[in-house]
Amino acid sequence: MDAIELVKKHSPQNHFSSEESLRVSESAYWQAYYEHPDCQYEWNNGLLEEKPMPDFLSIALYRWFLQLLEEYFKVFPVGQLMGLEMGVRLEFGEKVIIRKPDLAVILNENPCKTNPEDRSFRGVCDLCIEFLSDSSFSEVERDTVVKKEEYAKAGVSEYYILDRLGRHTYFYRLNEQGFYERLDAAEHGVIHSTVLKNFSFRLQDLEGQIPFEALVDNPLYQPFLLKSLQQERQQKEQERQQKEQSLAEVERLRTLLQKKGIDFKEK
Repeated sequence: MDAIELVKKHSPQNHFSSEESLRVSESAYWQAYYEHPDCQYEWNNGLLEEKPMPDFLSIALYRWFLQLLEEYFKVFPVGQLMGLEMGVRLEFGEKVIIRKPDLAVILNENPCKTNPEDRSFRGVCDLCIEFLSDSSFSEVERDTVVKKEEYAKAGVSEYYILDRLGRHTYFYRLNEQGFYERLDAAEHGVIHSTVLKNFSFRLQDLEGQIPFEALVDNPLYQPFLLKSLQQERQQKEQERQQKEQSLAEVERLRTLLQKKGIDFKEK
């Protein structure tokens, strides 16, 4: 069956059924399955792999972390975010795998440059993030074992697995030997990225999806989080201090004049 017939087969008038594990060529995948209207597929060296559907908890976690990254890039435009089911082609000799990371970062210094109209990325991402799918053991294994090995072998500098239940939340960095080692939390449960300078967050804030307004006064987040709100709060604090200083000066003058027997009345 060629690519055109595959496209016709999956036209809207045909009832959809998953084709997980179906063997297709890479060209057929790009033409008929990469932008499939009913299902998101990845391609593992000839076999289709269906990306699982998220639940509402995963979507909420995704939105929180995505917004945190967006806030960071507003202040530090060192790269760009990739998502929305955009594919990454990983090549290991004769083996080719096409993954669609839930989120990914491509630094400006990445040797593979992007164009605004690109619909996939043929280079190696600098950071890949997967939000754990756990409807089955195989889904958990795919994120925690299979993709971890693939991203490490491809040379992805950091790999995050975010689990909305917290059981399989892990952070990895690529060591000099080309293997992932745990990026352990520092004091107070803080994760410091080695790819994104000044990008840090607390595990407690991630797990609780703490509103950003409650975090802006924390020195950890001040380098990038809600800078306009920080400036607004700083301005109000300065105005408050100036008002207190003015009142204190008035009170000092009042006391001084009273000592000289002068009745001071503020207009």
